[in-house]
Amino acid sequence: MMVGSCNREPNRSDLKLWYAEPAAQWEEALPLGNGRLGAMVFGNPAIELIQLNENTIWAGSPNRNDNPDALEALPLIRQLIFEGKYIEAQDLTNEKVISKKSHGMPYQTAGNLRLSFEGHADYVDFYRDLDIERAVATTRYMVDEVTFTREVFSSFSDDVIVVRLTADESNAISFTATLDRSESGDVSVVGHDLLQMKGVTSNFEGVEGQVEFTVLGKILNDGGELSATNHEISVEGAHRVTIFVSIGTNFVNYKDLSANADERAENYLAKALGSDYNDRQEAHTAFYQNYFNRVSLDLGQTDSIHHPTDVRIAQFSQGNDPSLAALYFQFGRYLLISSSQPAPRQLICREYGPISFIRPGTVNIP
Repeated sequence: MMVGSCNREPNRSDLKLWYAEPAAQWEEALPLGNGRLGAMVFGNPAIELIQLNENTIWAGSPNRNDNPDALEALPLIRQLIFEGKYIEAQDLTNEKVISKKSHGMPYQTAGNLRLSFEGHADYVDFYRDLDIERAVATTRYMVDEVTFTREVFSSFSDDVIVVRLTADESNAISFTATLDRSESGDVSVVGHDLLQMKGVTSNFEGVEGQVEFTVLGKILNDGGELSATNHEISVEGAHRVTIFVSIGTNFVNYKDLSANADERAENYLAKALGSDYNDRQEAHTAFYQNYFNRVSLDLGQTDSIHHPTDVRIAQFSQGNDPSLAALYFQFGRYLLISSSQPAPRQLICREYGPISFIRPGTVNIP
């Protein structure tokens, strides 16, 4: 594979994390979120992977894991503490208070949206960024003298994930789209333009998985043709394509799983399809900037801003790059805003793969 890249500096502001290479591992992907939905964008020209998350998709189901001996043991534990017998108090706590069952259910990914572009392994002028001033991730590169651009955001205003594919030459966009998941998930195509993945979360530590979820991927093409198989949709010769990803579950609260996952996903999708792409992105950014624009931080700039973010981080201890510290500060605010409607853990993003995510041990504070 022959790959070229150019170190293009951010074209609107310095509030961008930008890179001259696609993400090679999960930690290098660009995080997006709106509080309920999360996405990690890898930016590979040949096979784009957008990993999807929804904040109520957990293994297992509502269950009691309290220790029935805890209440009776509490007075004795207090007495031991007051007497300074801390080891005895701790031992009794471990025996009588700590759960004898599960210590909580692990979070699970909603799956992946994969877009395969034949012939795009040989690309030049690669650039990707996360614009934390707009909460939009962009990937741009060139194949056969045609510039391809992808924009992705997790919409605050419409509660869906939006993917926009464009090219500077008409009828140049061709790809195949599918959904998949490392855990269980049944993928199908509804009609000719709607991907669907339905499933139930996994069992864990003897607790049956009962959280039902539905992922929908609606493909709207400007020009070209669509064709479908049982589990994937192909787009051939389009000028622009917009993909709306909607996710719904049956989760109502910690003891109620009575909602209809299909209806929820369909309702989110129907709401998002009412206006054109530009209006949707502007509404999303306006919502986000209502929070983000409340604080600015200017520590000055050096020539380091002309380097990709990963290079700046590697060189930070050896030089003077005050604006990287400002970017780091604003990136923290971006992550909080993007997870605070209300705030789930880890920007509701977790790595795909087997269940291994840490169990909850925190209290969400919006």
